[in-house]
Amino acid sequence: MKTAFKPVILLLFGILLIASGCSKGKSTSWKSFKSPEVVSQLKSFVSEKEAQANASTNAVVPGYASFFAAAQKGDWLAVNHAFKDFRNHAGQYEHSGKTDERLRGTKWQAVMEVWGTLDSMAEGNEKYSTLYANEIINSIPSGSVYFGGTDPGRFLITGMEKSQVNGDPFFLITQNALADSTYLDYVRSMYGDRLYIPTSADSQKCFQDYSEDAQKRLKEGQLKPGENVSVDPQSGRVQVTGQIAVMEINALLAKIIFDQNSNYDCYIEQSFPLDWMYPYLEPHEMILKLDRQRVAGLSDTIVQQDHDYWTNLIQPMIGDWLNDSTSVQEIADFGKKVFRQHDLSGFTGDPQFVQNDYSCKMFSKERSNIAGLFAWRAAHSTNDAERERMIRATDFAYRQALALCPSSPEAIYGYVNFLQSQNRSGDAAIVLEMKK
Repeated sequence: MKTAFKPVILLLFGILLIASGCSKGKSTSWKSFKSPEVVSQLKSFVSEKEAQANASTNAVVPGYASFFAAAQKGDWLAVNHAFKDFRNHAGQYEHSGKTDERLRGTKWQAVMEVWGTLDSMAEGNEKYSTLYANEIINSIPSGSVYFGGTDPGRFLITGMEKSQVNGDPFFLITQNALADSTYLDYVRSMYGDRLYIPTSADSQKCFQDYSEDAQKRLKEGQLKPGENVSVDPQSGRVQVTGQIAVMEINALLAKIIFDQNSNYDCYIEQSFPLDWMYPYLEPHEMILKLDRQRVAGLSDTIVQQDHDYWTNLIQPMIGDWLNDSTSVQEIADFGKKVFRQHDLSGFTGDPQFVQNDYSCKMFSKERSNIAGLFAWRAAHSTNDAERERMIRATDFAYRQALALCPSSPEAIYGYVNFLQSQNRSGDAAIVLEMKK
């Protein structure tokens, strides 16, 4: 059978926790920032991206120059308006306008990096966007490879590391866009002399390998939820569409980068979990480290370090009330009072944090990612002691994720699935009620 791959959104730009809303008219400019260091870094980033775009031989689209001029001034409303117009003609998006094939390649990628960074800064609270970026950047050794998946996990790091273009202090790649050949070309233009970046032949093989596997699983009734695979009865062509299929191919391409760059440490900030990675992952402060060898188990030391890191990180945000014995009902009550009723009486955390939905979601998403790793370990452990350790770690991490953002889908549904696996239907019902 032949295969036809038709991704609905090839780039998956905003696949994430947050479904960024283009700031909904929220205004920002360099003058609105409190930190001169942040402004200096962002200005340097915009200049670097503009130089990268200007050096590209890709065709110029009218509006590029004014887009970068607005970005240089920190004029977020103008940047956002220009990008929304571009997006209505870009092939990576579903749109009503006429597709402009010039909206590909390095110039377009540079535009997206600038918009994504400024959007994440505009949506979030400056204090916590900066904290988020610095916690991740400072945790990654120089010369490593970093996969950034969610909008903040990709763009805040892109904008705030010293130089994404130069891979300083580390190489930054998003796993979400690897199935887009133009994105691979863009990454190759930055890092191709130092990293192995999948070739066109690699991409074609990954597309084919995935399609053959999906066809087999279609026959066996083993497709994942949301994985759209069909066979045209007339042509016999296998057709695969949608986000799940794209991420399956992205996973295969990420594996090539991991395997072919064996001299580099790798770290990942998850958007969607990539199944092959789980046996190699361990917690690494806010994100995950992708070890070179399968991780036999997560020790008491690793779990305690994770516990202490997150407890210290979030206490200034939500207060010091959450501990190992805090019940699910107490977390639900806190979420209702602080987040839904906006009642801060007796609240000992930071109002700036709980009053910014974007900041709450991005920290909660990272905690949910680690909870998901613990849950996977609990489900796959053959050692009773480790299984119990992972169950406790999963429970605590999900409770922290919910306290950080009681409306987070990742925290709610991840925790509910875990609680049901533990026959804790009462607690699962309490958590499900939090989404209403």
